[in-house]
Amino acid sequence: MTSQTTIDKTGPGDGAPSGPAPAKGLRGHPWVTLVTVAVGVMMVALDGTIVAIANPAIQDDLDASLADVQWITNAYFLALAVALITAGKLGDRFGHRQTFLIGVAGFAASSGAIGLSGSIAAVIVFRVFQGLFGALLMPAALGLLRATFPAEKLNMAIGIWGMVIGASTAGGPILGGVLVEHVNWQSVFFINVPVGILAVVLGVVILLDHRAKNAPRSFDILGIVLLSASMFCLVWALIKAPAWGWGDGKTWLFIGASVVGFVLFSVWETKVGEPLIPLAMFRSVPLSAGVVLMVLMAIAFMGGLFFVTFYLQNVHGMSPVDAGLHLLPLTAMMIVASPLAGAMITKVGPRVPLAGGMVCTALAMYGISTLETDTGSAVMSVWFALLGLGLAPVMVGATEVIVGNAPMELSGVAGGLQQAAMQIGGSLGTAVLGAVMASKVDSDLPGNWADAGLPQLTPEQAHQASEAVQVGVAPVAPGTPEQVAAKIADVAHNTFIDGMSLASLVAAGVAVVAVGVAFLTKRGVNAEAGAGVGHI
Repeated sequence: MTSQTTIDKTGPGDGAPSGPAPAKGLRGHPWVTLVTVAVGVMMVALDGTIVAIANPAIQDDLDASLADVQWITNAYFLALAVALITAGKLGDRFGHRQTFLIGVAGFAASSGAIGLSGSIAAVIVFRVFQGLFGALLMPAALGLLRATFPAEKLNMAIGIWGMVIGASTAGGPILGGVLVEHVNWQSVFFINVPVGILAVVLGVVILLDHRAKNAPRSFDILGIVLLSASMFCLVWALIKAPAWGWGDGKTWLFIGASVVGFVLFSVWETKVGEPLIPLAMFRSVPLSAGVVLMVLMAIAFMGGLFFVTFYLQNVHGMSPVDAGLHLLPLTAMMIVASPLAGAMITKVGPRVPLAGGMVCTALAMYGISTLETDTGSAVMSVWFALLGLGLAPVMVGATEVIVGNAPMELSGVAGGLQQAAMQIGGSLGTAVLGAVMASKVDSDLPGNWADAGLPQLTPEQAHQASEAVQVGVAPVAPGTPEQVAAKIADVAHNTFIDGMSLASLVAAGVAVVAVGVAFLTKRGVNAEAGAGVGHI
């Protein structure tokens, strides 16, 4: 069933095409290949945000605790982040077509199993499988694009790929709200089944298996174990830091273990014959800069946007669907700007678009820091749209810089690096900016509470009130007189706004640092190694 294109290693573009015959009909056609991988990627990207809307309904239906519900998200994220680079290596070894199809089929099957689950334990287990199969799918999609599109069209393809991810991520809360409200929570997972079937059918019919002649032939088992353990410890520390506290010994124990693991991994990679990640890849300053840029972008974007959702729902009192609709300017701008950014990067190179994108991101985060409790939708839309305009060239350009500067036979590993950088950056942004928010609220709430003339709280009540205010919720006890409740809400919302403002300014500062990193990037020197196969 598999059609294989052999790619020889010639010149600077490792694995350059050896003159394969053009693909016949739709099979292997670059743009139809893009549509095929976009269907699979859409499923995974959508799942990243759509499930959050279903969590309260899952909790009620399965009688789950808050910790159980948090594991619905954490289990998926941990499995995805830990497995991405290894999954990319599997694609380089066995072919990206095969890993993409297995990833799509497994993700859809896991989703269906979650919908049929009758216990929270089963939901969590199958969320782990979703993460593992999603890790197979995402780097394979980039590997297929890299192998199929010639250099002059690759940025446009990645632009459309980024558009699909952005639209799916932002559209998740809207679709999730509609499904949970009008169908049931199971439908949030069942929707992946027909999408997965469509992606598998298209993949079997359309995709060609492009493999580099010098693709890896063995597995670095110890490297996989060391990297997976290190990634797990790092991501676990970031996930648990808000609950444990940044000063807690357990947080630093896991961070220290991750550092030791990464050092051991780096030493081992210099000794093994076929390393999981050849460290020579990072001698490419543009590739390294692209990875750093992806991390910084995710910190600013995902960390900052984390509080915006609480702002819309808990301060403005919007439903999840309304909050999602208010974020449509961000989604719409990413949809419009991503392919345009791809075309611009093709013409002028990545440096100026990437730097300009991070400038727009910094300005947008500064604008978000100025939002008040009574800010209107029009003003919010301006800043959200500017954020979308800034993110589009970074998502496209940084991806091309990472994948395009890696040798063809390591395109899967490069795709895994890109995705892992985004996942770690998002987790780091949420954890660090969450700590900024918590510190600001803990510092300001007692004074604001006293200034409003509200009754003094016990230490336990103060702690509970602080946790509520950190997500924009007013800690109003049942039976509280209306006038007092109004004062509590005013104090809570204003304190939350101050915390969100400081967190957004920190995110803006991260974006400013990323502007400098953007100037270290350049067009992928190995981009020409992929393709020319098929017709454009």
